[in-house]
Amino acid sequence: MIETQIDIQTPDGDMTTFEYHPEEGGPYPVVFYLMDAPSIRPALKDMASRLASAGYYVLMPFLYYRDSFYKEFGTSDTEMHERRELMQGVTRDRMMVDAKALLSHAKNNSMADPSGKFGAVGFCMSGPLVLGLAQRMPEQVAAIASIHGAWVVTDKDDSPHLDIDQIKAEVYFAWADEDPTATAEEREIMDAAMAAENLNYRIDFMPGALHGFAPPGGERYNREASERHWECVHALFKRNLLTSQ
Repeated sequence: MIETQIDIQTPDGDMTTFEYHPEEGGPYPVVFYLMDAPSIRPALKDMASRLASAGYYVLMPFLYYRDSFYKEFGTSDTEMHERRELMQGVTRDRMMVDAKALLSHAKNNSMADPSGKFGAVGFCMSGPLVLGLAQRMPEQVAAIASIHGAWVVTDKDDSPHLDIDQIKAEVYFAWADEDPTATAEEREIMDAAMAAENLNYRIDFMPGALHGFAPPGGERYNREASERHWECVHALFKRNLLTSQ
């Protein structure tokens, strides 16, 4: 497995990005692997590598790059406060700028196959981002996965659950059964909205799991729930990205 840390130029500055792909073969379908609030850290790097080993070209960008140099965040009160402020700068509009830069980079890498559609996985705060990609790039996005995605239903006019009629991708949601960032009522609203548009989607509720169950090593890691999400993500991308090769 090849892991490379690179800087990708965007209109808003250099975006630190981690690139993963198998050492041999290729080119491979492109997948965006979008970080959660605690930022890129060894656990997410291992997860991105695990996905790439199944035959994908994975790009994991540091989404706070506009307001911070690349860093791993700890759990101190100071760092928690800094992180909350940085999260406010991560928006679906800005993700579109980042997506174009990521795809432009992929086109110049012989291990990436940007000719076809791409996939995206988003954790926590990036759940709305992958929905935004599917909504705004429907002809390019084949499949998305939102893992313990947060704030996908809000009372704002631009709530992520609106305009989902634009989505053509297959959609997968994995939520903890008790999650303050995605209440039961909000999840029901999202479910109903997707059903009304006849989207190809699946929602899994992970019994006994907490928000943040997927990345290993954390206090909320739930091995059973995490492995369940892996099974579904692998199947999702196999159906939508690998079968066309």
